[in-house]
Amino acid sequence: MSKILRNIAQVVLGTALAFAGFKHLTSSRLEFQAQVPSLLKSWADQVVIASGLVEISLGLGLIAVWKYRVQIGALTAAFFTAIFWGNISQYVNHTDAFGLNSDTARFVRLLFQPLLVLWALWATGAWTTYRKMRHASNSDGSPD
Repeated sequence: MSKILRNIAQVVLGTALAFAGFKHLTSSRLEFQAQVPSLLKSWADQVVIASGLVEISLGLGLIAVWKYRVQIGALTAAFFTAIFWGNISQYVNHTDAFGLNSDTARFVRLLFQPLLVLWALWATGAWTTYRKMRHASNSDGSPD
């Protein structure tokens, strides 16, 4: 049952990522630009396009490329970690976007980013694989 839940969670995450990526390139492009950190504001449109293409690629990979699910899960978690900077920027700079029009709403949004990282790692088996590899390397007598 756990494997079925993880598979469903992986497809749901992939679908959500692909959908968000298409939104980056179409109807929500300006809203996504509002989340680009100040340091990159002069390249906001390029950042949004690039991140949208990455999201589409990761999303489609999660849906269709099961052979590399662990690697794609790890990349997805890394992507969620990398874009966290934009969410922090939105909070620190009090930028309204996606209905996040108060500091409280923007702060609550920050709390969900680590959950996305965990979701990607759990659903794809990346966390389990990492733990098994770490355990194997520790049980061969080599120092941690």
